[in-house]
Amino acid sequence: MQNAASPAPIESALLQQAAGDAIRHGYFTREGGVSEGLYRGLNVGLGSNDDRDRVNENRRRVAAWFGQPLEKLATVHQIHSPDAVTVDGNYDGDRPQADALVTATPGIVLGVLAADCGPILFADPENKVIGAAHAGWKGALTGVLENTIIAMEKLGARREAIVACLGPSISQASYEVGPEFVERFVTQDAAYAQYFIPSEKPGHSMFDLPGLTVARLTKAGVRAESVGLCTYPDSERFFSYRRTTHNNEPDYGRQISAISIREI
Repeated sequence: MQNAASPAPIESALLQQAAGDAIRHGYFTREGGVSEGLYRGLNVGLGSNDDRDRVNENRRRVAAWFGQPLEKLATVHQIHSPDAVTVDGNYDGDRPQADALVTATPGIVLGVLAADCGPILFADPENKVIGAAHAGWKGALTGVLENTIIAMEKLGARREAIVACLGPSISQASYEVGPEFVERFVTQDAAYAQYFIPSEKPGHSMFDLPGLTVARLTKAGVRAESVGLCTYPDSERFFSYRRTTHNNEPDYGRQISAISIREI
């Protein structure tokens, strides 16, 4: 099962500048995988109906980009929760139900999957603590970002030293929602109205998930940015749940965003 291309992930200028060579990260695209058809490329979604051997080969390629075996790639069974788990050198491949991971162990590759939701990578390069979070609207609203930061602090990170970057995710231009969705947000905080603008469909709005995500990260006291890429229109590089739904396709792949502390 071979493919001539190799994964070529996107990197964050903020993370790269802050972490240097001590921490490696990447927002992987569809490039460099062996899956075919709907899943063409680097589909790492164990929850998809793609051939399991192909998915595992794709995951192996992600780990290899970090110079690690597949067994060192740590992911979770994502459930749109606010929960973060800590991973250490005893990682055994288990995928607990959670939506974020943190570690201070060199060599472990933390990965989160997405197909429109926001993948956020975190690093405290001073204290060598990293994190990865999956934040759709529910995770962002209920605190997965803040809980990732708290979990990193428990490993010795300093909030003021943490940098975070939101990877490719669905943009406001592609995220139409109904009035009940808007009400859910503004009921919690009236200021959240700023993340909605009217859509062409009466009573509906366009939701700025990236804007909310970066704002909450900044409010939590970390330096944050977004790579500014939308998953929905770019079918060559990204999987998209919403695009799949609109095209009446039966399933979709997932891309991965990952980060690791280099081993000395």
